[in-house]
Amino acid sequence: MIRSALLLALLAASPLSAHANTAASNLTTVSERSGFQATGRYDEVIHLCAAFAKAYPKEVKCIEFGRTPEDRPMLALVATRSGAFTPQAANKQGIPVTLIQGGIHAGEIDGKDAGFLALREVLENRLAKGALDKQVLLFVPVFNVDGHERFQQWNRPNQRGPVEMGWRTTAQNFNLNRDYVKADAPEMQAMLNLVNAWDPLTYVDLHVTDGAKFQHDVSIQVEPVYSADPEFRKAGLALRANVIADIAKQGSTPQSYYMSFAKTDDPQSGFVDGVSDPRFSTGYFPLRNRMAMLVETHSWKDYPTRVRITHNSVISVLEQVAQHGKQWQLAAAAADARAARLAGTPVALTYKTTEKSTMVDFNGYAYTRTPSDVSGILMTRYDENKPQVWRVPLRDEVVADLQVAAPRAGYIVPAAHAAMVAAKLTQHGIGFRKLDKPLARFAGETFRADKATFGTKSLESHQRLTVEGSWKSEARDVGRGALFVPIAQPKARLVMALLEPQAPDSLLAWGLFNNAFEPKEYMEEYVAEDVAREQMAADPAVAAEFKRRLESDPAFAKNPHARLEFFARRHASWDERLNLYPVLRANVAP
Repeated sequence: MIRSALLLALLAASPLSAHANTAASNLTTVSERSGFQATGRYDEVIHLCAAFAKAYPKEVKCIEFGRTPEDRPMLALVATRSGAFTPQAANKQGIPVTLIQGGIHAGEIDGKDAGFLALREVLENRLAKGALDKQVLLFVPVFNVDGHERFQQWNRPNQRGPVEMGWRTTAQNFNLNRDYVKADAPEMQAMLNLVNAWDPLTYVDLHVTDGAKFQHDVSIQVEPVYSADPEFRKAGLALRANVIADIAKQGSTPQSYYMSFAKTDDPQSGFVDGVSDPRFSTGYFPLRNRMAMLVETHSWKDYPTRVRITHNSVISVLEQVAQHGKQWQLAAAAADARAARLAGTPVALTYKTTEKSTMVDFNGYAYTRTPSDVSGILMTRYDENKPQVWRVPLRDEVVADLQVAAPRAGYIVPAAHAAMVAAKLTQHGIGFRKLDKPLARFAGETFRADKATFGTKSLESHQRLTVEGSWKSEARDVGRGALFVPIAQPKARLVMALLEPQAPDSLLAWGLFNNAFEPKEYMEEYVAEDVAREQMAADPAVAAEFKRRLESDPAFAKNPHARLEFFARRHASWDERLNLYPVLRANVAP
């Protein structure tokens, strides 16, 4: 634990010093009282949530927005001087909502202690004066509550402090920052309910990074900057630039990209910026036409330093939303309107970083790279007593990768899958309606996989699936009870992220439609042998095609099952639904 005299002097002079003699001294945290060496257990959050509401009854409400699998309350503090203590009131007043979330990875708990400190100082009118007049702050001190209570030393071996901390994943072992789209975890479902109710303009996700040792202390990433609605990116870029400027004035050395080497453990490989998939917070919220900020303090800075930087970032966000929130609200509303008009236009489902690079100066430390006598791999070792400027490449040109034209009307989900899909759409606040009558030979588009590849291991309790194929016009019967999901709605990009089969976090990609790509019926080999001979005798063209395959495709010729399947696919018993994605695209609303 690093605790230099200089750092202690800085803390004493900064907003992080304790105020035991103030009227609000009972609102200090275990962390603050320990000189930011320790962090409290969750009972402290329960106490402080109630204590803030009691100390500031006109400015703060303590709400429970969910229960964890281990039956702990999920708490949020609603703080404002506008009087808008309900979503309805905030909407009626047109006041922006800022949701600041700590502890999604509960070992990375800087956000809890920094957030409580920042809130107290704002309420005391010491910092961000007037900010709560112009916004509603939703502060969730700990998102992963059960993980927080898996509490011990060294839960984060790649991190300096606090003395003890929580665990990365939930009691059900879900990583919540992989769950925004699939929303398996009860905690995520509760968070999405909170988000759907309050519709925050800005969602701030407070983390601590892993990685190498270097001098820079924090990264501030915001989307949309590279992704989603092009016009709304201007708001995201302004938020990022302004927060980076604010905290730089206070001594930080922030970067706008995640500071992980392009090649593991190799500083000279430099850095690659990019866009996260929507399973992550910064990939998800831009699909709702809202801003998401990822604050990643550097794990090798000590806990007092990290809390200070997180605190400064929180204050900056509150000041920025107070100053620009109305303007950004208008930009978000315009993005909503544009999203509702995406029908038939190309929409990016993924993004990629090009090979174009710029050499940048990066503040690191002297290091050596030598083979390890333990592992045998090349290891990098840093000397933190020798600051060094690295000249390294940064790739930060991000462009759209996979683009798919939005359906002209929407998607149709057959009745057999309606309940599952309806539950997911509801979790995300997406509009849909149930069809009360069947559609005979509906002229839509279907997606048949030319290739379907199942993941070889479980990921977040799912066997993932990737498919290759394309949409093609096809008339199919649609039964009563199917769902119609219109594309003409503000969350159109999120609709596509869920229902386009090749989207990286679609319901299909997470394995919710795996049955459609698994053969169920089969033909015994001795039966297939007879069928093969019957087909070739009845149709010389089939026999000729079989012969061509044998002569031109060595792998086919050597595979007895493939040879018999050649004929089975032509038999009436073949399952025509195999590899057919159950969801249809509609060019006309039913």
